[in-house]
This record gives sequence, structure tokens and C-alpha cells, in this order.
Amino acid sequence: MSKVYFSTWNGEFINNIGTPQEEWKESAYNLPAQYDSHRESKAFIGWDGVALFDKDVDVIRLAMEYAAQYQEYSEACGRCAPGRWGGRILYDQLDKIARGEGSRADLDHLKEIGKSMQITSKCEIGKTVPNPIIDLMTHFEDVFLECINEQKPSKHYHESVSYIAKITSPCSDACPSHVDIPAYIEGVRDLRMDDSLMATRQTMPLAHVCGRVCPHPCEDACRRTNLDEPVSIMALKRLGADWETDHGYDFFHPMEKKPSNGKRVAIIGAGPAGLTTAYYLAAEGVATDVYEELPVLGGEVAVGVPEYRMPIGKYNKDIECVKDMGVNFIVNRKVNADDMRKFEQDYDAVMVATGTRISKKVYCDNERFEIKGYWSAIEMLDQINLWDKYGIGERVDLTGKTVVCVGGGFTSMDVVRCAIRANAKKVYMIYRRDEKTIIKNTTYEEYHEAVEEGVEFLFHSAVARMNDEDDVLKSLLVDKFELVPDPNGGRAELVKIEGESYTIETDFLIPAVSQSADLKLLPPEWEIEMTSWATIKTNGKDYMTSKKGIFASGDCEYGPMTIVNAVGQAKRASSVMARYVLSGEITLTDDEIMEDHLRKLRVYDKKEKISGWLKGVSRQHAEVLEVDERKYNNREVNLGFTQEEAMSEAERCMRCYYIAMVQA
Repeated sequence: MSKVYFSTWNGEFINNIGTPQEEWKESAYNLPAQYDSHRESKAFIGWDGVALFDKDVDVIRLAMEYAAQYQEYSEACGRCAPGRWGGRILYDQLDKIARGEGSRADLDHLKEIGKSMQITSKCEIGKTVPNPIIDLMTHFEDVFLECINEQKPSKHYHESVSYIAKITSPCSDACPSHVDIPAYIEGVRDLRMDDSLMATRQTMPLAHVCGRVCPHPCEDACRRTNLDEPVSIMALKRLGADWETDHGYDFFHPMEKKPSNGKRVAIIGAGPAGLTTAYYLAAEGVATDVYEELPVLGGEVAVGVPEYRMPIGKYNKDIECVKDMGVNFIVNRKVNADDMRKFEQDYDAVMVATGTRISKKVYCDNERFEIKGYWSAIEMLDQINLWDKYGIGERVDLTGKTVVCVGGGFTSMDVVRCAIRANAKKVYMIYRRDEKTIIKNTTYEEYHEAVEEGVEFLFHSAVARMNDEDDVLKSLLVDKFELVPDPNGGRAELVKIEGESYTIETDFLIPAVSQSADLKLLPPEWEIEMTSWATIKTNGKDYMTSKKGIFASGDCEYGPMTIVNAVGQAKRASSVMARYVLSGEITLTDDEIMEDHLRKLRVYDKKEKISGWLKGVSRQHAEVLEVDERKYNNREVNLGFTQEEAMSEAERCMRCYYIAMVQA
């Protein structure tokens, strides 16, 4: 929260004009009053209003510069006259007034054009650009009239003033990788799959992967939800990548690789975070060596995510795309502390992106690794996927066996569905909470497909004890719980139900509750600061550790996370590293600073009432294999959209671009 001189943001009205600064009221919103550690903001203007933090702001020029951003970003879809021409008229008229040549008729014209754009523009950017401009003209009309009547320039018109703008959208803001989602959807709509794919790869090189196994938080922030159903954003993302692959085209990189700048970076781990870091660093002309412990590239997506969800042929195309940037990979190389000491000397920076590949315990009685049948989720998925995808190791056959998995996230879903495909007789998943929570942790589709395939979910349950005979697992004692509401309105508490415990005979217990990071590669004398979760601590903005030149991203930095989170962290880290290796300084770009401000402010308003769109356009659902066709094989379950389905779904996008701007 911050004190403001004046604010109309999101319907609030604060007017401290004429009030001593120490008595100014605070805004209810996380407005960016402090732009960065060196600069305070003087004003913030955007789709939902305007906030002034300094009484000396030139409100006419602020409005003019904001209108100019509409031309700069050129994001109007061009399908209506108000959107196509209205923004230009706003800028021209405001500039005329600001330079001291305006008239009262110009002010009236501005208001008329602004209101026309609000009502009749077809895309959101055309509707919202006039909002703060009309607010300024309404509440500071005397300032506008003074310039008009006296035919003088606005007070800072001829001065050098810093204005920093960023375009965003609710879905892009919610995406950890900040993909330009409306742009790639528009590419699908227009059957320009190359444009769609390049829009994705601006911030996410793994288009095949994140078009298949992303939890799509973007869809939770889709404004279409406020009208009917969210756009099927993730399903549309894979289309550009599939089109490139299926047609055998060269890779459509959104940027031209820069010449070598003589700098070198070592990356530890070839999973999503490592691949992303390598891709964008290589594009900046930095030589990158990626060290991978496994015999294959791709990290946990390669050996943890099953073939039926993420076909390895598709993932390998993402990896080839990274290789196409000139990245050097070294496999079967487990990096140790001595290696890290050497890397510090040989490279200009090091990125640790080793993931979390140690399964955590269930913490039940008699839980011992030496019990036959106690099998960690990571080990199980490694064995299954190395065989299924690469023919490495031995095939897993669970014929006649009962498998119990403890979990509630994506890894546990992979375990139980792989067990079905390995011909297990019975598969259970034990989860402490309810069906609603497990769907929230994964996806609706993932949960219901598992149920269709025969997985039995035991909710509000937890393993109390492993029972063995001569170190061979025989059964599990399971406690039953109930949710007891907090009388004070807090979170309901899980309480064991006495007398309701039961026993399950089983051959395997597979813990998939979480994973931890193996960080023995970090030299102890470096004294790298760690989090309370035993992961590498960074400030979450630039991803440098407490050791200068050593960066971390992905699971080893934050703990087990989604692929898109790891990609988002690595994209930011690579940007910071590209500047660090040249200057030795840690800096963020204005675009990244604005990104952080908008995330705090929250772009999506789930309470917003949407009007002006026809209801009743149903969300498309891609075809999936029938249960009997998929249960005992690794064919991809989700077949993706047809061209007609894709175009229909892309048409549902309301193209919710917004412009935000700070005067610093």
C-alpha cells in the first residue's frame, strides 16, 4: 500500500490535492510508488485508472505519452475503426493541447472519441486506453483549460521526462513465463502458425512441452471465465510447435542469434530450467556448456513425465531447437564440488539447475528403504521412462501386483497411471485431502483420466505403518481423517477418526509426496545461503545466489514446481546473466521491473463484469483416446485440436491487452 496524491485506480477515488503530504491517504492497491531501489515513481497510469504520487506531475503530457504507447505497441487488432484510428486521434489531440495549440473543441472531441472507443472497440486495448485519459481530463479539467485558454505548453512538455511502459494481459501476467498468449492465439486464428510459435518462443523455448504438460495457470486468469468458460490456452500453444515439427521446417526462432561475445557460462542440469537458460544465453552470443548427470537430455520431463503425456519425439524437438542455437551438451556427467570450484575459474558465470530428484519419505512407522516393495517415485519413473522412451535398463512389469502411491500432485498421477500401464492388478492413491484439492494440484483432465483408467483414490487418508515380513512389504495400516472446521474461521483441521483405520495388502508403496534437492555439488566453503526447505536461496528476482557469479533456478531454487515455473525463472535468470557476464553487475531491465510491479498489482479481476460479448460460445475440447485404447500402452492420450476446432477456440479469445506506464 502507498500514499497517493490522487488516484482513480480500479474505482477508488482519492483526492489529496491541497492536503499536506504527511496527511495523504493510502491507496488500497499495490501501486508501484517505488519504481526500483534507486527511483521513486511520480505517476502510474493504466487500463484501470491513474495514480499520481507527486503533485508536480504534468497530467496533460502524462495523458499524451500514454496515448502514444497505443501507437508504440500497435496492438489494436484493426478490426474496428475506433480501435484502428481512435488511439491516433487521442494522441494527436492531446499533443496539440500539450504544446499550447489546442482549443476547447479539441477537449470535447477527446472526450467524445474516448467514450466511443470505450463502447465500440472490439478489443480490450481499444476499450481501456481512454479510461485514465478521461479520468485526467475530468478531474484536472482546469489544468487542460489553462493550457488551452492561455495557448501555452503544458508545464513539462519541453523537458526530458522518463516514461516506462509495458503491455500485458491477464493471462500473460498469470503465466510464470509471461508468454504473449493473445499473440500466439491470434497466430492460430489467422493460420499463421509460424507467428504463433515465435510468439511463444519469445519467452518459452519448450513449446511442445508446455503445450502438453502445463498446469495452465493462465486459464485461471482468462477474462473469458467471467463470461462463460476460459479459452483453452494450453491446447492452442502446442499447435505451432506441432506444425513446425510435422512439416519438417527449420526452427522458427523469434530472434537472430547474436555474434559470440567471448563469454562462457556453465549450466548444471539439462531439464526445463537448464534448457531455457541455455537457449536465451546462446541467443545473446554467450557460449554455454550444459552438464547433465543422466544419459539423456531433458531432465525430469524426459525420465519422469510418461510418454503418454509427453511423447519423447516431441520433447526432443524442443531440445533440438535449443541445440540449434549452438548449445553444447555433456551427458553422463555428475558434477561435484571440485568441478564447481573449477567452473568458477573457467566460466564467467554458473547456473545450477539440478532439479529435485530425491523422493521424500512418507514418515510412517517402520518406513525403511531396505524393505522390498518400498520404491521411490523418482526411481520408479526413471526405470519406466528410460525403458519406454530410450530402451535403457529393464522393462517394468507389475502383472498381478498391487501398488499404493502416496501423493496428490503431478508426480503421483504419473506414478499411478504408469502402474496401470505396467499391468498392475490394483492401483491406489492415498491422499490426505479431498478430490477438489487434488484437481487443483494437478488438472481436472489428469484426475478424471486416472479414474477412468482404474486408479482408486483414497481421500482423507494417510499411511500410518508399513507392515513387512523378513523385509518384504505385505500391507499398510492406513488412518482415516476428517476435516474439522475452525470455529474462528481459519483453515479446517485434519483430525484422525479413531477406530476407522484400515489395512491394505500391497506389494509396493511408492512415496510421491515431494522431492528434495541433492546439493552436495556446492562447495561447503562457498557458504551458499539456503532456504528453510533446503533449496538454494535467491531473491527471486535476479536468481543470483549469495555467491557472486553462481545462479540458481528451477526446483533446486524453489522446491518442486511446475515446468512453466522453472522455465519462467530460467528466462529471467538468463536475461540477468547475459548482462552480468559483460558488466559484472546485476541489473533488471525496465520490462522486468514492470513485470514484477504488475504481478503484485494483479492484472486479472475475477469480479469484473464482462459486457459487449455474445455468450454461448462453448469451449472446444480436444479428442482423447478412449480408455480401452490407452490403458495398456503409451500412445499419447490427448490428440490435440483439429484445424477447425483450433480456429473456433482461438476466436473465443477476447484479446485482453492492457497498457501500463510509470513516470519515474
